[in-house]
Amino acid sequence: MMGDRTKIQEALFYEFRLEDHVPAGHLLRSIDRFVDLDGLREHLRPFYSGTGRPSIDPELIIRMLIVGYVMGIRSERRLCEEVHLNLAYRWFCGLGLNGPVPDHSTFSKNRHGRFRESDLLRQMFEMTVRQCIAKGLVGGEGFAVDASTIKADANRQRSVPSPDKLPIEAAHRAVREYFSVLDDAAFGSATPVQPKYISPVDPAARWNAASGGLAYYAYCTNYLIDLKSAVIMDVETTTAIRQAEVTAQRRMIERTQETFGIWPERLAADTAYGSAENLAWLVHERGIEPHIPVFDKSARQDGTFERRDFTYDHVHDLYVCPGGQQLKQQWRKINSDQPNAPPDNLLRYRSSKLACDVCTLKPKCCPNQPNRKVLRSIHEGARDMARDIALTDAYIISRRERKKVEMLFAHLKRILKIDRLRLRGPNGARDEFHLAAAAQNLRKMAKLIPPGAPALST
Repeated sequence: MMGDRTKIQEALFYEFRLEDHVPAGHLLRSIDRFVDLDGLREHLRPFYSGTGRPSIDPELIIRMLIVGYVMGIRSERRLCEEVHLNLAYRWFCGLGLNGPVPDHSTFSKNRHGRFRESDLLRQMFEMTVRQCIAKGLVGGEGFAVDASTIKADANRQRSVPSPDKLPIEAAHRAVREYFSVLDDAAFGSATPVQPKYISPVDPAARWNAASGGLAYYAYCTNYLIDLKSAVIMDVETTTAIRQAEVTAQRRMIERTQETFGIWPERLAADTAYGSAENLAWLVHERGIEPHIPVFDKSARQDGTFERRDFTYDHVHDLYVCPGGQQLKQQWRKINSDQPNAPPDNLLRYRSSKLACDVCTLKPKCCPNQPNRKVLRSIHEGARDMARDIALTDAYIISRRERKKVEMLFAHLKRILKIDRLRLRGPNGARDEFHLAAAAQNLRKMAKLIPPGAPALST
């Protein structure tokens, strides 16, 4: 027989314990073990006034931001609604059943103010890295680096042709930040080429068409990860251009060494990081093996001899062509002093015109030139080392493990839903990328370290 309609019977007293209603396997319960905010108040104390009404607890704001980025809640208005309704969110934020949820405007005021001035979000990200190191998830031997473009909050159909057209007289925050990073190697000075279009609402965002579809304004998030468990060791925000990615790689390696004292033995990356200057920096200045394809444009399409067909003689500093003739930098002594390095870092080796005129291989060597010229980088030693590493089994393993950083970018865009930024300007992008990287590290620890498990061996 059908039961009666359920009726809500109000009780005079309720016995309710929030701890009992959060499942043991809930993601936030697992993450809460690794959130260490003990030093948060002391870090922010200089940025609060000693008088006036008490502010909203900064730990509550940070915990709500962690909930938003871990659970993929992009809107702060919606985040406040979800924390108000969801018992697990309330438990993680320490609100209880009756605790009031802050207004959404509180996030903007704190982020643009004391959080950004104190570099708090960077400190929180480094907290997750230290937790990963303490739990034995970081090997410290092999690193990988890569960058991914994230769409900026700017309309591609509303653009200005040059910075001169920006409304400087009423400049908002993103415009002021754009002018402040014009000399930064990761933004304005990354390349002398001026962008084709500039967004008036976020001029630091770069006009980008890397995906092959319609162009859009974007920033780049750069990850430096440890290959043992794909822990994000560092994150850097740059403009969406290859030269800036190389700058970010150097900054992240230096910062990781200074902050955590970790010196990797090898670095895996794609061809964008295979320039001669970058390979030389890794080999000679940092002592890191570059498991990176060499960026080389010496290949020819007309069937003539390529540079690799010429043999270099280290002892006499010359090349030997397939016909046995020598290519030298100088064929006679010059009294004037020559610079140690050419302006473009390329040494030029030329053959003798008399030898080339009688050579039977001239049609396959230099059919349209009187003699043959070969260019050699002053960093060719580091390039040769990278080529030798590319022939080893360790290089094959590194190339396979490098895909872990690509998986992190896929997770960032599909699970955390950060395929488009909400905040504008370089500082806004930096805040979002720091929070997202911290959320990914927290989720990594929650996945790999079950409750009650001892720390992994370091």
